[in-house]
Order: sequence, then structure tokens, then C-alpha cells
Amino acid sequence: MKLMIIGLGGFLGAIMRYSLSGLAQNYAIKVSSTLFPVGTLFVNIVGCLLLGFFSSLLLERQVNPDYRFLINIGFLGAFTTFSTFSLETLQLIENKQYLQGLLNILISCIIGLYAIWQGKALYKLIWG
Repeated sequence: MKLMIIGLGGFLGAIMRYSLSGLAQNYAIKVSSTLFPVGTLFVNIVGCLLLGFFSSLLLERQVNPDYRFLINIGFLGAFTTFSTFSLETLQLIENKQYLQGLLNILISCIIGLYAIWQGKALYKLIWG
């Protein structure tokens, strides 16, 4: 049963990642014609915020453990993507866009950590 719950979350997370990253990337291209991987950055930062929030919620509240499998492992595991981030960073470097590659690494890591922290803070703000 646990695998089915994780699979359902993963299915929904992958669809949401594909949809939101595509929207964010298309918007960025339309606005600034950038090739910077805005879509992946966007979903990874949102995923960090959500993981910070839900990890606190599921740890500190009396919540059915299956929600951890559904949300944290399944949905957010499929919603965020380290492998795509790594590939897009390497492609920037291979295309001699060294500054953009470095910025992608720094922005993703720093803002990702900040988003997790803010997600945890949001949980504490709501539920003390």
C-alpha cells in the first residue's frame, strides 16, 4: 500500500512539475528571451518551500504517516528535480555561459535553503 501512495504522489508531482516549469520557462522566454533554466529553478524553490512546511507539519502534528509518503516522498520527490538542475547547469557551462552556470548553482542552493527555512517558519507562524 505504501508504494501505491508514493506512486500516486509521484504521478501528481511529476505532472505538476512539468506544467509549472513549462509555464515559468515560457513566461521567462517571452519576457526576456532568456535561456536560463527559470522553470527548473522555480519548481525547485517552490518545492523547497513546500518541503519545509510539510516536513514540519507532518513531524509536529498528529498526522497519519501515509501523508509523509504521499506528500514529502511522492509528490515533492517528483515535483523537484536535482538531475534536471544538474543537466541544465552543465549545458550552460558547455555552451560557455559560465556566469549563468555559476548563478544557477548559487541561486538554486542559497534560495533553496532559504525557502526550506521559510516553509518551516510559515508552519510555526500558522500552528505555533
